[in-house]
Amino acid sequence: MLNLHRNYSCWSLLVLALVALPSSISAAEPVSPGYNIPIIDISQETDRQIIVDQEQGQYLGHPTTVLLEDKKTIIIVYPKGHGRGAIVMKRSDDGGLTWSERLPVPENWSTSKEVPTIYRVIDPEGVKRLIMFSGLYPIRMAVSEDDGQTWSPLEPIGDFGGIVAMADLVRLKDGQYMTLFHDDGRYIREDSKQKKPIEFHVYKSLSSDGGLTWSQPEEIAFLPEAHLCEPGIIRSPDGNQLAVLVRENSRKHNGYVIFSDDEGETWSEPRELPGALTGDRHQAQYANDGRLLISFRDTTRESPTKGDWVAWVGTYEDIVEGREGQYRIRLMDNTKGADCSYPGNILLPDGTFVLTTYGHWTEGEAPYIVSVRLKLSELDARLDK
Repeated sequence: MLNLHRNYSCWSLLVLALVALPSSISAAEPVSPGYNIPIIDISQETDRQIIVDQEQGQYLGHPTTVLLEDKKTIIIVYPKGHGRGAIVMKRSDDGGLTWSERLPVPENWSTSKEVPTIYRVIDPEGVKRLIMFSGLYPIRMAVSEDDGQTWSPLEPIGDFGGIVAMADLVRLKDGQYMTLFHDDGRYIREDSKQKKPIEFHVYKSLSSDGGLTWSQPEEIAFLPEAHLCEPGIIRSPDGNQLAVLVRENSRKHNGYVIFSDDEGETWSEPRELPGALTGDRHQAQYANDGRLLISFRDTTRESPTKGDWVAWVGTYEDIVEGREGQYRIRLMDNTKGADCSYPGNILLPDGTFVLTTYGHWTEGEAPYIVSVRLKLSELDARLDK
């Protein structure tokens, strides 16, 4: 069989050398509701799976993770409930191989109304912080300046709200941070009322002081015929472009992508993604060879892994050109509908991806938190056979 990995890796090196990637490129053919790239199924390989937390009869869901500068300490946060619920925090000091017990957190973290999200930020004076957001109205934030040993209570960041806040964060070239989130009309302001028909809007907010304060939200994406939400950010290999992959919640279309060539000041019109990249809550990470691994919930309209936790492997240029990519990975088999996969995506120095999320992994039991570990080289070898 043709050595797909060898040819693909050479191409990925060329991608790293690109100087500028135009955001106006679109797929030559109409998008398909399905896909044709291979699927590698590792869902039954239990040696890759590590249970982070499980509690009999208790719904544990929607985690996010952050890797500290020592490249082995991982902090995870997640709610006791479907989005809404007391926030749990755990820590791994060995790259996700083992996890602590549930750690002490401020009392008012029990009042969280939405999915928590956690990020590392650094202010203009070099002070490092961890910040954690909890959404709906108002969006609130907690801060740690000692790598998660102690935390402030959740406090409002302004007179605005949103859903899955903040869904992703990126540092801009000028040192500011940009976060993205969405709202469907119910929470953006205290007195907001949802329109009929429902409208989904994607917003950005900026911080110039290392995450302590945030600007009023500005809309960056809207389509009247689609429900755009849960944005995930990817910076191009040359650093000059931002791509945002977006969930489509009406389930009438594939996912969407928008591009910015000016650090988020302006954005292209939303363009439908190939079926291979259609899903919810995309989280992307570059592998050591320059390829992307993007983890998400599979909501592709025509897919044998629909409703499961999957990952996509390809290049940034595949996204720009509207191509399907190299292959998909079925990470775990979700046993109940599509209730899974708000994933953490971390790359360790040795090339190991530590992918962490929740799901109904055992039929008839409450969802729980699991990590899956993999190296692309291991999976590439299966394509070569």
